[in-house]
Amino acid sequence: MTLETQHALVVEGGAMRGIFAAGVLDGFLDHSYNPFDFCIGVSAGATNIASWLSNQRGRTYTIISDYSCRPEFINFGKFARGGHWLDLDWLWDHIALHYPYDMQAFSEQSIPFHIVTTDVTSGAPVYTLGTESNLESILKASCSLPVAYRTPISFEGRKMIDGGVADSIPVVEAYKKGARVITVILSQKQGYMKRPPKAPWILRRLMKNTPNSRRL
Repeated sequence: MTLETQHALVVEGGAMRGIFAAGVLDGFLDHSYNPFDFCIGVSAGATNIASWLSNQRGRTYTIISDYSCRPEFINFGKFARGGHWLDLDWLWDHIALHYPYDMQAFSEQSIPFHIVTTDVTSGAPVYTLGTESNLESILKASCSLPVAYRTPISFEGRKMIDGGVADSIPVVEAYKKGARVITVILSQKQGYMKRPPKAPWILRRLMKNTPNSRRL
């Protein structure tokens, strides 16, 4: 490996499956393992990376195993009554109160952190550099699963939804940014192929106002 070779870390999303990546990144902290020049995260994978860069071991584990399992966050009855199935507003407020990011630690580390979202209008992926000033809002946008969270997040004049819609495993983007060694943490086993939806007409109806995102 030459001195010019860039090593990237890519972490896939996957909602509560992200607890696997949480364990891997906690292991990185335990062993002071960090050979990466930059990292790219999607949805829950992005929140995992943020906790790792903030040196907060166990943070994402607590959020997934406790906060994300509470009825205030995940509630189909609320969704049926016109609310959010996955209430990110409640979750973000609860985390901010009980387990906020260590923003000082995040700001002091030097690894560029790119967060993937999906532009609602075009359906294209957007790669935003996470900073202390935008971290909370862009992570929320990256996690806003369409339909389950009804309101796209506005960020810099664009409406954004879950980054996994447009680029769920951004290895190509890591390569474009110069990485030739890419470590990928997945939430599914090797060889997994996503099955088509059983009732695509429901998805088309629920996403009728965002046809470009729906086609992805």
